[in-house]
Amino acid sequence: MRFLGNTEAKTDPKGRVFLPAVYRKQLQAAGEEVLVLRTDVHGKCLVLYPESAWVKRLDDISAKVSEWDEDEQMVLREYMSKAEMLTLDSNGRFLIPKHLLAEAGIAQAVRFIGMNDRIEIWALEKTEKPFMPQADFAAKLKAIMSKTQEIG
Repeated sequence: MRFLGNTEAKTDPKGRVFLPAVYRKQLQAAGEEVLVLRTDVHGKCLVLYPESAWVKRLDDISAKVSEWDEDEQMVLREYMSKAEMLTLDSNGRFLIPKHLLAEAGIAQAVRFIGMNDRIEIWALEKTEKPFMPQADFAAKLKAIMSKTQEIG
């Protein structure tokens, strides 16, 4: 499942928001009913994962975290404690907990951005300008695409 594009929406006074239809249709086609919402590791937005993508991410992290390393366990604990499992209601809405809205600086207007296996939810005003200047974007993309693939 690959999400892309962006859509504007608004939360209601309770913090509920409609998941854009394009993403709902993808989730339904894949049989995904459970979603996981957490703050982005950089704290600038919220990230919505289909359950299968969340489980894969947790498997990847857990495989690298030692049960016997207290610092690594604290990182895993922090990562998991910021997550909320949710489902869409019959209208295609979900509730964003108030503490997550506050952490992401979201008041009411949001922008959903498809980011491969996940969907980011940004405060609309944070997305009104490009994330980086076009010249920087082109240079950084060229550098990324020029990297040689590590064979492991």
